[in-house]
Amino acid sequence: MSIAVIYGGTRPDGNTETLTKESVQGLEVEEIHLKDYFIEPIVDQRHTSEGFQEVKDDYNALIDRILKHDVIIFSTPIYWYSMTGRMKNFVDRWSQTLRDPKYTDFKDQLSRKEAYVIAVGGDQPLMKGLPMIQQFHYIFDFIGLPFAGYIIGEGNKPGDILQDQKALIAAEQLRKKLKEVIS
Repeated sequence: MSIAVIYGGTRPDGNTETLTKESVQGLEVEEIHLKDYFIEPIVDQRHTSEGFQEVKDDYNALIDRILKHDVIIFSTPIYWYSMTGRMKNFVDRWSQTLRDPKYTDFKDQLSRKEAYVIAVGGDQPLMKGLPMIQQFHYIFDFIGLPFAGYIIGEGNKPGDILQDQKALIAAEQLRKKLKEVIS
């Protein structure tokens, strides 16, 4: 089994990235930093006679990379009680992929994977981050992607996450679980 990590943050070595790296330390993962790619926002063409048109950006190449893996970790800071705009933009484009003739089995492929969410926020994230977790749950449920778990950590300034012992323990537990799954 293999793991892809999709990073939605923009801060290099931010708290969410740090917690995620703790979760996958020592494991072979493909890291995808959405900030390093150009992804156009969705233009809803579901109900036009032409349907969705091909978009010249990096999105399809990223989908191709992700579909090769068995486990997908969505790593996002909590921004305004939700995922980052980059992460949401990426997920929004799934609407287009669902209708793309090159990806006729997109839902089926995702249904054979596992998803995790790792998120860090600075303002009572264990409570205020739950709507985002629920949002991911609904997204994964709709697409048929099994939601295997999540970690929410607390941190604001760079490095704060290293003070959140509960999140670090949860990261260690996830790492052990992933190690067992990929062995």
